[in-house]
Amino acid sequence: MTDSSQTDQAFFQFDSNRALLSTNLPFPKRSGKVRDVYDLGNSLMIVSTDRISAFDYILPSGIPEKGRLLTGMSEYWFQLLGVRHHLISTAIPPSFESQFDIEPLRGRVMFTEKASVVPFECVVRGYLEGSGLREYQATGEICGNRLPEQLVQCDKLPDPIFTPATKAEEGHDENVSLDRMIQDLGPNLAEKLKSLSLRIYQTACDHASSRGILIADTKFEFGIVDEEVVLIDEVLTPDSSRFWSAEQYQPGQAQRSFDKQFVREWLSQCGWDMNSDPPELPDEIIEQTAAKYREAFERLAGS
Repeated sequence: MTDSSQTDQAFFQFDSNRALLSTNLPFPKRSGKVRDVYDLGNSLMIVSTDRISAFDYILPSGIPEKGRLLTGMSEYWFQLLGVRHHLISTAIPPSFESQFDIEPLRGRVMFTEKASVVPFECVVRGYLEGSGLREYQATGEICGNRLPEQLVQCDKLPDPIFTPATKAEEGHDENVSLDRMIQDLGPNLAEKLKSLSLRIYQTACDHASSRGILIADTKFEFGIVDEEVVLIDEVLTPDSSRFWSAEQYQPGQAQRSFDKQFVREWLSQCGWDMNSDPPELPDEIIEQTAAKYREAFERLAGS
């Protein structure tokens, strides 16, 4: 086994709170805002770090254990939902131990099938908030879905709606209509993704409501493996969904949620211009955010 301090410096970068900010393992790598993805040849290794992003910036402070909670929650949902997914295993191969210290990876790793990624976010909304609220206030609809008049912030919609978005390499994803998705993907695949997304969302909502949580909206990502649609990436985590407390739900105002709400609120009020490098987060904000992620996992997974 390699000396752990040398291993940390060579393969893992932590912040002062021991949040894992980045990995640099000896495999071909690409990185997203939160995950480092390694190409192992026949499969991918997805490592969830403790990075956190807000307003399209990756922040210099991490949220300790966030990556483990995201991985655990995704694994939980993959097993619960009953649809084909890309997860093969979360067990770290013994062969890795001769190359680097595997302890920082425990609980953070998903080994997955390789898939041809569908270039759309499959967003389902059951409540009126975020970009959907802004579009509704301007047009009375969301992504071509006409909604009743006089809905207020966080109102429950008559039925969940499918609101796809293009996947942007940088900046914000763009909400689009189902017609645009059909134009790009063809009617069969587009309609299948819509139907599957709505079905998964309803299954998840039924489970979450039994645990006192409302899933206001969420995004799914899909890929194609052997000509079959496969659920990929993370699924139904606080990074990809809005989770609200059912007992505290009150339409007409913003809801207290199980996500990075504390981070967004602090950044909005701290004097940061949102054009320069973001500031370090105070310990209090880090602790409150970590607690919300933990509570979401414990309530939904029951452990």
